[in-house]
Amino acid sequence: MPGKDEGAGKEKYLERFLKIGLDERTAKNTIANNKVTANLTALIDDAGVADGCDRSVGNFLYTVATKYPSNALLHRPTLLQYIVSSKIKTTAQLDAALSFLADTGLENLDLKKFEESCGVGVEVSKEEIERIVTEAFEENKVAILELRYRFNVGELLGHVRKKQPWADGKVVKKLIDSKLYELLGERTAADNEKPSKKKKEKLAKVESAPVSAPEKPSEEDLNPFLIFPNPEENLKVHTEVPFSDGSILRCCNTKQLLDKHLKATDGKVWTRFPPEPNGYLHIGHAKAMFIDFGLAKDREGGCYLRYDDTNPEAEKKEYIDHIEEIVEWTGWKPFKITYTSDYFQELYELAVELIRRGHAYVDHQTPDEIKEHREKKLNSPWRDRPIAESLKLFEDMRRGLIDEGKATLRMKQDMQSDNFNMYDLIAYRIKFTPHPHAGDKWCIYPSYDYAHCIVDSLENITHSLCSLEFETRRASYYWLLHVLGLYQPYVWEYSRLNISNTVMSKRKLNRLVTEKWVDGWDDPRLMTLAGLRRRGIPHTAINSFVKGIGITRSDGTLISVEHLEYHVREELNKTVDRAMVVLHPLKVVITNMEANSTIEVDAKKKPDAPDDDASSFYKVPFSNVVYIDRLDFRMQDSKDYYGLAPGKSVILRYAFPIKCTEVILADDNETILEIRAESDPLKKTKPKGVLHWVAQPSPGVDPFKIEVRLFDRLFLSENPAELDNWLGDLNPKSKVVIPNAYAVPSLRNAAIGHRFQFERLGYFVVDKDSTPENLVFNRTVTLKDRYSKGGK
Repeated sequence: MPGKDEGAGKEKYLERFLKIGLDERTAKNTIANNKVTANLTALIDDAGVADGCDRSVGNFLYTVATKYPSNALLHRPTLLQYIVSSKIKTTAQLDAALSFLADTGLENLDLKKFEESCGVGVEVSKEEIERIVTEAFEENKVAILELRYRFNVGELLGHVRKKQPWADGKVVKKLIDSKLYELLGERTAADNEKPSKKKKEKLAKVESAPVSAPEKPSEEDLNPFLIFPNPEENLKVHTEVPFSDGSILRCCNTKQLLDKHLKATDGKVWTRFPPEPNGYLHIGHAKAMFIDFGLAKDREGGCYLRYDDTNPEAEKKEYIDHIEEIVEWTGWKPFKITYTSDYFQELYELAVELIRRGHAYVDHQTPDEIKEHREKKLNSPWRDRPIAESLKLFEDMRRGLIDEGKATLRMKQDMQSDNFNMYDLIAYRIKFTPHPHAGDKWCIYPSYDYAHCIVDSLENITHSLCSLEFETRRASYYWLLHVLGLYQPYVWEYSRLNISNTVMSKRKLNRLVTEKWVDGWDDPRLMTLAGLRRRGIPHTAINSFVKGIGITRSDGTLISVEHLEYHVREELNKTVDRAMVVLHPLKVVITNMEANSTIEVDAKKKPDAPDDDASSFYKVPFSNVVYIDRLDFRMQDSKDYYGLAPGKSVILRYAFPIKCTEVILADDNETILEIRAESDPLKKTKPKGVLHWVAQPSPGVDPFKIEVRLFDRLFLSENPAELDNWLGDLNPKSKVVIPNAYAVPSLRNAAIGHRFQFERLGYFVVDKDSTPENLVFNRTVTLKDRYSKGGK
């Protein structure tokens, strides 16, 4: 237990942070991080705002505390003056200032260039902003009318930022919202049905991969789970649900409910990873697993693997089996495996109780009628039917006496709410479809909105963790548990993981698979976990990657795939053995070496392996006939070229220098058939170029042949999901098959799943398509990033 002094210190920090306008949750999360607390406290003192300041200034100070470049601390007081004096007053200006200072470092600060770079003194009139917003609407009017509120508003914001980067973002957003309403009218239920799309449209800048090892990790990097409260603290108000009549429901547990919960859990943390078995898991689920399983592991608790199987039409046994197997592969061990369908009886009984308490009713509206009534915020004509009547009809639904689509059970929430997730959500539908886990016992199935919070409560989940698109569902989550008098878990949302040059939605992934744009759910070009595994990416690298990007609520960043590749290289460089492979063989005959003779040279398995240990080496045959890659030979030499050319020398790695003495051409006088060369076995020459090679293992015998598959970005654009014709952005060179590469003999015994570094080529893994007669290797990643900053 913390001492009195420590508790008083936290209260002191909380008071200071609230004074500068931070919301209570941000302030408390900040206190959990000693480094950020120290930074922010120093900034408050340096800025002279210990007695309080405008909320916008306080939020800017918080940003500086968390993002200020460590190489430019000399200039931090100057930035504070600009913030406090409101010379820097928008997020765009602050981002530009931080970027400028990072580039400046410890050099003298040119104030004129600094002010120009971050728009100090630039005032953009509301009339000018309105003109540019109108221009953006005119350019995109057709798409806006077609997509309505699903249109990517980020395109409109981007247009304005491009024309006037220093325009006030709040004014811009307000004008865009106003014009959308003017053009489209009220937002409909259909517009809001999938808020995850809206989140996807907010993607902003791409974070480039690090080019060097990261700095020493901070406290929150070492333990990102410090932000979460302990189970015994779950007496606080989780959220407030405002109702259209002016009342406010403040959701929290009673002491009796919490005591009962803590007794059931023994005070430990229980989380759940709840995938829907309607497809294969992707790397976004790896982040969810890291948070769900990771928090439970950090607090010595347990995490359920719970299948969210409320829709029998979309779920398959194949997906259920895959999920369990891939969770194990990623290194997580479920505390228990459960199914939402395990609780169908309890869910049904609670639905009956919900009706009895006057909080649910049987509705006969069609889906279109429900949609129309929700758009107009109109009550169903059956909303106020007698409780006894709804109880009888719900029983008829359960017994299969009402046809599919002729009735639903709806929760009686608040049709006038500002939150569309309180518009009398559907709790049960009729579906005469057998369930893959529950069989044919039920013909009514609960909705996600009804079931997931109740099962969280029934399983005594302490922390219900989900991605940000579910934030608007908090109100219905807590409302339902409150009216049923059930224990309420702590809910916390985190940002989705969005990665460049790929798509992450299950709908798009399913289309890529079913329309055969890729070779199945485990195609190595996909960001499915099965695809990443087949590509040779270790689960430890994936977990390291998701830990590195953090578990914050910031939802505006598209992470470059280079970040993932960086972690993969870091992992594989330490663990895999080397080998030599030539993708495009070009024959080289060494004329001063005895023909039909073969020697063995020692090649190192790993660069840092000890030289005095025989296990550090593997034997490679070397003869007077070797093969180099065609890309390592040119007819015309140049200063910046380190390959082989006529009259030029290179070193054959692990062997000797050779010098090109003759080039044998085909009858067309262009095609190179063979290179003649002389070796320097005494190594008197010291060429700069070092080439990999494969030799004939014995006289007249070709080297060992393998098939190599070179995989690359699946899409050309960083964010193909934003494109209307996203399939048109597929990279035609995302998969290149080389059927007859040459490899050193040591690879003959490679088994499926074995990983290697092919020298100068990249990291590779043996694919499942391999046979004893034909080994297939997939490229995992190149040895270094081949893309410029920005990922293109």
